[in-house]
Amino acid sequence: MNTHVVQLVDVASDVSAPERELEVLAVMSASPKKGTPNKKEYTKVNGTTHFEDDQLIDLDTPITSGNQSVLPFLEGSGESYQNSDGGTRKLNTVSPESKESSILPDIGFAGIDDPHFSTLVLEAEEAIDQGIYPERIYQGSSGSYFVKNTSHKTIAVFKPKDEEPYGSLNPKWTKWLHRLCCPCFFGRNCLVPNQGYLSEAGAYIVDQKLRLGVVPKTRVVKLISETFHYSRIIREKAHAKQAIYDKFPAIGRRFNRLTLPPKVGSFQLFVEGYKDAEYWIRKFETEPLSDSVKEEFQQQFERLVVLDYIIRNTDRGNDNWLIQYVKAETEKTSENDYREVKPAVIRIAAIDNGLAFPFKHPDSWRTYPFYWAWLPYAKIPFSQATRDAILPFISDMNCVQDLCDELYRLFKTDKGFDGILFERQMSVLRGQILNLNQALKQGKTPEELVQLPQMVVERSKIQLGNDGFRSYGDSFTQRFQYKGPFFKWF
Repeated sequence: MNTHVVQLVDVASDVSAPERELEVLAVMSASPKKGTPNKKEYTKVNGTTHFEDDQLIDLDTPITSGNQSVLPFLEGSGESYQNSDGGTRKLNTVSPESKESSILPDIGFAGIDDPHFSTLVLEAEEAIDQGIYPERIYQGSSGSYFVKNTSHKTIAVFKPKDEEPYGSLNPKWTKWLHRLCCPCFFGRNCLVPNQGYLSEAGAYIVDQKLRLGVVPKTRVVKLISETFHYSRIIREKAHAKQAIYDKFPAIGRRFNRLTLPPKVGSFQLFVEGYKDAEYWIRKFETEPLSDSVKEEFQQQFERLVVLDYIIRNTDRGNDNWLIQYVKAETEKTSENDYREVKPAVIRIAAIDNGLAFPFKHPDSWRTYPFYWAWLPYAKIPFSQATRDAILPFISDMNCVQDLCDELYRLFKTDKGFDGILFERQMSVLRGQILNLNQALKQGKTPEELVQLPQMVVERSKIQLGNDGFRSYGDSFTQRFQYKGPFFKWF
């Protein structure tokens, strides 16, 4: 039996008609009675609902809505199915247990076939269906959650878009009070509001492109959970729909959704065995590392510097990057002699990348410095290993443009995407890369790197006719940003 997984349907929003959006959902078989599901005509394999070939549209041909193609953004995301010609095409699927929570695991890094990540997302959905709900993290300024699997093991951190500091459903009352009482000092005016989840996924793209290996795998997904912060109206509406469905199934089947609406956000894999950098840095002062371990840690630290500088992270304190340190195992070979059985392991994990990718350098109240610049490791020049690994990439403008294109494919998935603001974000990113290129070639230290003049590399605009700006060209203009914030030290 040939099976397909998805069908394109127009799903009405629970809020209002203008907020309708096209979602790719696995829906039940088409019925003569206005789509009433026939539960006898589908099969369930590995937690995913599959349908007969004659009940779904053929996805071997492009699907369009008006003048806009609908499916290209799905390339490299979700599950896959076999085409008639033997090729594999990747699609979004829906777990039937979680109703309509679309999984978009690879939306930020197209072209990667990552069954492991997709499996973890499905495990999270299965856990939610069994009542093992994500737990809210009470630290921080946004709503974020520890996601667990069916074994109650934490597997990821999920940060919904609408629960960010700028979000309408932020659950932290301190941020609500801050926004209410001090609106002029709320937020960071150099960042695009409500893009923290994209910033998290974008940092992973930069990490992968430069092969840094310091950012845990992060993608954009949609999840539903009772523990997420929803408005009372939305919760009551979902309960009313469920009650109507239970009493009057014929009417309830006409609802587009019975559950709470899915939330889109960043899904970052949880790293085990790590502690705050602040803890280990203090410990290394009293228990110095061996020369070999210290050299490895220095290289890991330089990768963190490269990442933060390129994405211009405005929130990198010593409490939001992690260190894992496992001491070497030794055995006694003689009375005064020991042999190393297992070498020491030291790694860095760069988490909390949601306040990055500004569209201008900070120039208002605060400078948002890199707090690692005051550490002793920042006073050591970049190692030859780091220079050899990073310079070939950042010296090639084609590679830099490929990175910008990857970020564009990620950021344009947001409903509030603004092409002009995104181009300004990339102008700052290119300027940071140009400064980093200069610092690595001249053998500067990370401390000297952050003291370089703030630079912006803007893409030229092409003007057609009298209607003004239409598109961007292939030439670039370099300029410096001389305006600085009022306070220079924080």
